[in-house]
Amino acid sequence: MANNEGKLIGKVIHYFSNVEVAVLKIKSALKVGDKIKFKKGDNEFDQKVSSIQIDHKKIIAGKKGDEIAVKSKKRVKEGWEVYKL
Repeated sequence: MANNEGKLIGKVIHYFSNVEVAVLKIKSALKVGDKIKFKKGDNEFDQKVSSIQIDHKKIIAGKKGDEIAVKSKKRVKEGWEVYKL
């Protein structure tokens, strides 16, 4: 990658704190095993995508336009940006 930001692939549209899951609206493909960065202002953290779900069904990869649920290791909020590293 040209920079350490990675490529902006989507935004958080919802967060379920009881199960620590972020719902992302993605504009490019994302698959299990990819490394992503959540970012909002000075707050940011990296993590590996351990699982992806759509409508409570496990999938291997999400495609452009999907709304996917991913486990988040820290609390995020609506509007956080998601980068693929």
